[in-house]
Amino acid sequence: MLGVRSCATIAEAAGILSGDRHAVLLGGGTLVMRDVNEGRLTEGTLVRVTDPAFRQVNAGGSRIELGAGVTMAQLLASRELSFLHAPARAIGGPAIRNMATVGGNLFAACPYGDFTVALLALDAQVVLQAGYGTGRGVPLDEFLAGRDRGTAPGLVASVQFARPANPGEFHFRKISRVKPKGISVLSIAAYLPSQAGRIVQARVAYGAMAPTPIRARGVERALEGRALDAATIQAAKQAALEGCQPATDAIASEWYRREVLPIHLGRLLAGEPR
Repeated sequence: MLGVRSCATIAEAAGILSGDRHAVLLGGGTLVMRDVNEGRLTEGTLVRVTDPAFRQVNAGGSRIELGAGVTMAQLLASRELSFLHAPARAIGGPAIRNMATVGGNLFAACPYGDFTVALLALDAQVVLQAGYGTGRGVPLDEFLAGRDRGTAPGLVASVQFARPANPGEFHFRKISRVKPKGISVLSIAAYLPSQAGRIVQARVAYGAMAPTPIRARGVERALEGRALDAATIQAAKQAALEGCQPATDAIASEWYRREVLPIHLGRLLAGEPR
């Protein structure tokens, strides 16, 4: 039988989750309530967090912090986070965006999790609260690797990342067959800072091209230190599939994802409209 428990602080919720393996955090509910309604989750405790910090957006400084309970609708309402509007808008329709949270998206199975792809390209850190201790920051790619192995301990309290010096250097593209709110064939996020006309510290991430969102390290190497011209874009396209392990599912085949990824990567880098 399922029970529900509300916690006034993030630490209280983390303490319950660490001490009860049958307890499950209930954020926006778009993932957990589906499991409840479909009969996959029938026993244990659903833990709710009422702490305002869990749903707080701190976007006024050089480092941005998003509480794990922040919804996609909140992000879309923030002018300061306009560079994140494209990935936030990629999450379902208006009703889903009113409920879907930043923290919940980190646990969305492939081919979902498009917002996490954007965070990965922004070099985000996940702040984990384990029990009643203090939170600790973990690089997002490390967190995702642990999540896939079932070894990511603690409650996700927030996500942090440096504000892009030039938001126009952040790019996001979701490819789907059903418009405007279809499930991803794949998604691409790229942060491409430049100095003197050359890309420095490029970060590119994919969704639906592996069991979890991944960095496109071959593409990053192809872009690093180069001007974003036709030759560089071609080199990036040639490296596009390095490290990819796409699945065949009801949305697309592995073959199709491999075929179209370099095409859409090239279009994103060239600044072509969607």
